[in-house]
Amino acid sequence: MKSQLQSTLIVLAYSIIDIGFILLSFYLVLLFRSHTVAFSISWQSIFSDADPFRTLFVVWTLFILFFHYTHGLYQTRREQLETLEIWEVVKSTSIATLSIIVIAFLLRIEDFPRSVMVLNAVVISFFCSMWRVLKRLWVNYLVSRGYNNFNTLIIGAGRIGVALAGEIGNRPALGLKVKGFLDDHKTGKVNGWPVLGKLDGLQEIIHREFIQQIFITIYPDHQTFIKLLEIARGQSLAVRVVPQGYEYMSNDFIRFNIGIIPILEYSDINISYRQRLKRVFDFVLSLAALVFLMPVFIALAFIIKLDSPGPVFYRSRRYGCYARCFDMYKFRSMVVNADEMLGQLKDKNEVDGPIFKIKKDPRITPIGAFLRRWSLDELPQILNVLKGDMSLVGPRPFPIAQLEKEDLRQLKRLGIRPGITGLWQVRGRSDVSFEKLLRWDIWYIKNWSFGLDLYILFQTFPVVIKGKGAY
Repeated sequence: MKSQLQSTLIVLAYSIIDIGFILLSFYLVLLFRSHTVAFSISWQSIFSDADPFRTLFVVWTLFILFFHYTHGLYQTRREQLETLEIWEVVKSTSIATLSIIVIAFLLRIEDFPRSVMVLNAVVISFFCSMWRVLKRLWVNYLVSRGYNNFNTLIIGAGRIGVALAGEIGNRPALGLKVKGFLDDHKTGKVNGWPVLGKLDGLQEIIHREFIQQIFITIYPDHQTFIKLLEIARGQSLAVRVVPQGYEYMSNDFIRFNIGIIPILEYSDINISYRQRLKRVFDFVLSLAALVFLMPVFIALAFIIKLDSPGPVFYRSRRYGCYARCFDMYKFRSMVVNADEMLGQLKDKNEVDGPIFKIKKDPRITPIGAFLRRWSLDELPQILNVLKGDMSLVGPRPFPIAQLEKEDLRQLKRLGIRPGITGLWQVRGRSDVSFEKLLRWDIWYIKNWSFGLDLYILFQTFPVVIKGKGAY
């Protein structure tokens, strides 16, 4: 009862705030476009029935509130990204606006100010988005300091359960405190979190640890699974389930119903249209970068030729999208016979996996050390992006000789174009283990979006300046 009352008060409070900003948007737009609308500007005039325009504004407000509610905008979902919440605001406001425009057309209201309506929709979307961003920042601040946190239990201390606990720990704004695991096959501690007992002890653990949220990351037999759900339901607790086999899928999950049966589709559908947009984005940005950086290219080429004998560019044979081979370009940072010297240095490798890296590589030229420190040796890969061999952001391409020694996990990295930068670069580069590199690359492929690409691009600059892991 208390929870329902709180939810009702939150809906009411959010609705009042939305109404305030909607009215403010009406007032500001009508104030600056008063020549378009044939009535005076005042708060009273908006609610007057004397003019059909005013009636439409009132109905429009109700439509916006309704669609905001149906799009889940009158609740604080901590798991939702800010960008997705803003998108929901824009989407629901647009639907409400289009509905009003259709109604005006059907009612044949003459001289209907469509330009005012569109401008209003933009301003309303802005205000309704901005106050939610500020609200989320405030809630995140409170939650990260312990306010309204939830004790969380994870069923399954396997790889997925441990990964989930780590993700929760990295996101204090979620307000989830992992108390531990339930697992029939493990005891003690797993990665620092205690195994609190076996699955049949769920009810006792719920009471003893004051559990408020439960995640299931394993799939026990049908009877055990149903029993877990019944126990949680008896304690009025919601159960969240990690979809089985999610780590093997490349794209999204789609939820829909066939009649009364809910269906979860593991969507590995063709996303070529999004890849084409990504290709256009890469081409335009890399072409602009090449024009802008041309003086830098010329200067570095001149310095490399003066520094040591040999070509300006170094070509490295790499695997690209769908295992197509291509020559990846770099400014030469080593002596000409560097590849021949590799066999003498392999026992000095300082990173795990098939990658070869040592901090004080004797093959690096004096200017090469400078180029690597500031990642300038990577600049010619802009040419690979223009050719379509690479993308600005994506999994890092490995030399063919190194890649052929690795296991089949690498196949997941070959489904998209490799990138100049990626999660590996912004999270430590050569200081990161090969195992983490693989996990991050596969996570990027499964969760790709333009927003993620922009985030990685913006994070790349400070990482390059700091020079962490660059050798």
